[in-house]
Amino acid sequence: MNLRHGIVSALVLGSVVALMARPAQAQTRVGEAAVVKNEVVRVAASSTIQINVGDALLRDEVVRTGIESAARLVMADNTNLSLGPSATIRLDRTVFNDEHSYRDIAIRMSSGAFRFVTGNSEKTAYKITTPLATIGVRGTTLDILSQRGKTTVVLQDGASTVCTVSFQCIDLTQPGDTAIISSVGGKITILKTNNPPWTFASTCGAVAGLCSTTRYADATPTIMPPVDDGSDPTGMLCGR
Repeated sequence: MNLRHGIVSALVLGSVVALMARPAQAQTRVGEAAVVKNEVVRVAASSTIQINVGDALLRDEVVRTGIESAARLVMADNTNLSLGPSATIRLDRTVFNDEHSYRDIAIRMSSGAFRFVTGNSEKTAYKITTPLATIGVRGTTLDILSQRGKTTVVLQDGASTVCTVSFQCIDLTQPGDTAIISSVGGKITILKTNNPPWTFASTCGAVAGLCSTTRYADATPTIMPPVDDGSDPTGMLCGR
């Protein structure tokens, strides 16, 4: 009995040591901050960390701007994403096709004003969501305003399909085409107009370069910290 107890204890202890020795899951750099004004933070659990120009954007993280704040983020495929004040996004999913493009990229715009300019990836790779809408892109520049009970999507260039969560869809094909999705009393409606009630242009003057587009300085995904555990360290194949 004592021998059996000793063997079990040794196995348990060995398992604990093995778990402690395993390297932390790699964090893949999927973009960087190109423009930062005032409070722009990454949100991790209950804490926030200030983001500065040149700082990495990591897969699955939340980025938030404060009042009178703004940012422009450049993804590894040269997608440019501008955020106005009090905006929150989550980089939900990024699966690399190669070092210059994504096979799958999902961005959730929870609240605030945004300008989205597509990069090198195939247009079918992009999935943009708000609490009320799913937005597909085809070579596109879009202005998106996500508010409580309302999402406004304005086409600046290219084409886009905007759908509600109940799969009512409209196509935006001409500059100025606008989809307005509203939720009132649990009923969701979608309206198309070519007279946009809002555009991100009103936010562009908040900081120099906010509405410019630039290329990602080094599109090769960078792992922080690096690991060598025999697995797929960049996560490019499986999208971890």
